[in-house]
Amino acid sequence: MTARDLRQFILPDDLPALDDLEMSKPLEETAYTHARLRFVRRDQTTVWISINARAVRNPATSESFRYVLSMRDITGRTALEEKLSALALTDSLTGLWNRRAFDQALRREWKRTLREKSRLSLLLLDLDHFKSLNDRFGHALGDECLVAVASAITDSVRASDFVCRWGGDEIAVILPATDHAGALRAGEKVRSAVEALHFRAEDHDGECVLVTASVGLATAAREADQRTAIPQNLLRAADLALYRAKHDGRNRVAVAHNFPAGETEAAVTAVTAEGCHTQIMQEKADLRERDGLVQEGRPDGIDGL
Repeated sequence: MTARDLRQFILPDDLPALDDLEMSKPLEETAYTHARLRFVRRDQTTVWISINARAVRNPATSESFRYVLSMRDITGRTALEEKLSALALTDSLTGLWNRRAFDQALRREWKRTLREKSRLSLLLLDLDHFKSLNDRFGHALGDECLVAVASAITDSVRASDFVCRWGGDEIAVILPATDHAGALRAGEKVRSAVEALHFRAEDHDGECVLVTASVGLATAAREADQRTAIPQNLLRAADLALYRAKHDGRNRVAVAHNFPAGETEAAVTAVTAEGCHTQIMQEKADLRERDGLVQEGRPDGIDGL
């Protein structure tokens, strides 16, 4: 079979990889070049094939005059690798993306925002009085609530939006190519979807349990003077807006305004969820102090709100 014959079986998206394989030239006869390509069977199903190519040289001239290909079906192994990769980035309870996936998506979407000179928005959502719900009705109902909330939020946003479990009862939604007005509509839609949920506490005589959520919203864009509002600032602003929504009465969307701009695109590489936590908590404490909320002995954080 020649390379030309091979092309008719390969998925069009993978043809560049075949071109790379054909152009590569192993320095030694024992050296191999390798590629993983998708082949289309006669029944139109797709299989993954591992291809190793080895050069056969003319003993007299040492020039390559033919290549020997060995091919192996690795469909099962590839499916397993993809499954393991997805599990590493997925929250086991809700099925949403986890915080590691969030970090990756936020960096990726911000770089796209810079390229396309677009806008990027972020929603941070926290369930109101969720700790009290867990304490009163038990963690089984709390887990049921989280799963239902995750499903409601996913159904409320676009397929291109990125929904992840930020941690505990907090959920983050990355909204690519979304300006402030669009993000505000999305935030209100998500809040309403959560408010519409009802649960029955079977261990408490079927008592009806209602759930609400507070939402913090922030939007970033590349500015005309070439400065950039980098992702950790976006994350910090959305989290402070979330705290403001809690402080103002819960079950509402609060908007971040005039958060600091970054200076360079290179700062994108430093963004991680954990890296922002200390600074966020300090700014929350400063906000509480300005609002006269700090009382001696009062616990820090918003988990109980």
